[in-house]
Amino acid sequence: MDLFEASLSKNLKVGSPLADRMRPQTLEDYEGQIAAVGDQGFLKTALQKDQLPSMIFWGPPGVGKTTLGQIIANMTKSRYMPFSAVSGTVKDVRDLIKDAETRRKFYAEKTILFVDEIHRFNKAQQDAFLPAVERGIVTLIGATTENPSFEVNAALLSRCRVVVLQKLDVAAIEKILRRAIDDKDRGLGNESLEIDDETLKMLATISDGDARSALNTLEIAAAIAPQNTTPSTPGAKKLTPSTPSVKRITQDLLKQALQRTHLLYDRNGEEHYNIISALHKSMRGNDANAALYWLGRMLEAGEDPLYVARRLVRFASEDIGLADPNALVQAVTAHQACHMIGMPECNVILAQCVAYLAKAPKSNALYEAYGAVQQDIRDLPNEPVPLHIRNAPTKLMKNLGYGKGYKYTPAFENPEEAKQDYLPDRLKDRKYLK
Repeated sequence: MDLFEASLSKNLKVGSPLADRMRPQTLEDYEGQIAAVGDQGFLKTALQKDQLPSMIFWGPPGVGKTTLGQIIANMTKSRYMPFSAVSGTVKDVRDLIKDAETRRKFYAEKTILFVDEIHRFNKAQQDAFLPAVERGIVTLIGATTENPSFEVNAALLSRCRVVVLQKLDVAAIEKILRRAIDDKDRGLGNESLEIDDETLKMLATISDGDARSALNTLEIAAAIAPQNTTPSTPGAKKLTPSTPSVKRITQDLLKQALQRTHLLYDRNGEEHYNIISALHKSMRGNDANAALYWLGRMLEAGEDPLYVARRLVRFASEDIGLADPNALVQAVTAHQACHMIGMPECNVILAQCVAYLAKAPKSNALYEAYGAVQQDIRDLPNEPVPLHIRNAPTKLMKNLGYGKGYKYTPAFENPEEAKQDYLPDRLKDRKYLK
């Protein structure tokens, strides 16, 4: 990068969001993904040798997928071409690949094609990448929040290495926030902010592993915080040099910045499990009104609708089962519909399913039956299959008695005459389903 490009890049950062300004430029500053980019990971070695394979970065929002792509751009000798599947078309992809092929042919230049939100292309559209990846014309890096097994073309996926980026923990988010508060060039270091450890941890916690969300909230809070000339409150930790006039960020201020009333809902904490338990027990107790309330508490707090849908599928068999077999159909259909349209549109779909399950007749007979089966399997040795119900595809097996004496049930008009044992001898009197 020459002096003009460096100056242009710096100027483009002016006025950009804090989350964009604070993107780390090196792997050393890249927080929370040791398994993917640490010294023991393949990616760091591949970068150092400039021998990157095609990859799919898979992880939730705000964990650094795009940032990692930009770090690769800084470290690699290849030409880096960012592309968004949200705004781009297949024709755009083909044009980029054609340009990459020309540069490879005439200038021996390698190209890295970074495709953000690659799952926005359907599997047929993703075929456009396949020939270029297979022939090495481009090194493809796709970023997605969706499971690649379901959303990425199988042929393309087989030619890429999946790099899983985990949700950032609270400690990593805190480091990112502190860096933004301290940094005078790119961050908020010139604004004389004051925030105590507890408030900073609160922001890191409610951001739920999303660094972008945490930084955006911090930036809004800093913008709306009033100037304060009074001495700092006891215990407040000054993360920038104190001045006579400071902006103090409090928990109440963060709530204003988020414009939410459910800040303290922790999707991984005790309240999360308390509320899902309340939903489950309300449905089991046939209280549709309470069940709808607890459903709303989760969805309005930002809970993953597919998590709720999965729990409803389980409930349909565990607590209703054969008392109303259609309950499982309702739950599975609701899950599919939620996956199709997402929030907020799928809230009424989940509400319909919850109300149906709450009003349905209940039976845990299947749950108890399978539990009894598990207990017998744990307690007893592997019982042999009775000879008369074994398959006998060879003459030897027939000679050994496999299938001998088996009664083909449809051939009997009298059900009593068709009776035979199907369980091993030691278990033939077991009644799992009562």
